[in-house]
Amino acid sequence: MKRSKLAYGCLALALAAMPASANASSTFWQCAPFARMFSGVQLFGAAASWWSQAVGKYSRGETPKEGAVLVFKAIGSMHSGHVATVSQVLSDRMIKVTHANWSSRGQIEHDVLVMDTSAKNDWSQVRVWFKNLHDLGTHSYPVYGFIYGKKAADAAKADAAQPDDADTAPSASKI
Repeated sequence: MKRSKLAYGCLALALAAMPASANASSTFWQCAPFARMFSGVQLFGAAASWWSQAVGKYSRGETPKEGAVLVFKAIGSMHSGHVATVSQVLSDRMIKVTHANWSSRGQIEHDVLVMDTSAKNDWSQVRVWFKNLHDLGTHSYPVYGFIYGKKAADAAKADAAQPDDADTAPSASKI
């Protein structure tokens, strides 16, 4: 929760620093430039190409982490793929993302629900909340996985530094 507020704070500062003519409400956002700004992952070009571009620059994997970029494969309806930044991990099969140009063309959507629908629980297929349906979309989309930029690495370190509930619960002998 604290990291999500920090991420939104950083985004708010970035948007505030933009000229009035380029604010979020009047700008037509593409997913890649928005994900680059929001996540800090400095990759360019078509969203689907980010996966191969990340080799040697960023860690990649199939485990969602806050701040990581989820990379969708290019398919017929998304010929350039899609990228979205993980804003919250809800469970091993549910996350929330912040992204642009999905349900509302050119617009930013915050904390959108994404569900892993892969048979192997490896985040290779997902369904994404679609605003117009008020539900998860009807199609599963193929994804490569997650790119872990500095924000994702910092979030993982912070999570590792926090004790588990089992570590902080009083033992039976102390009760």
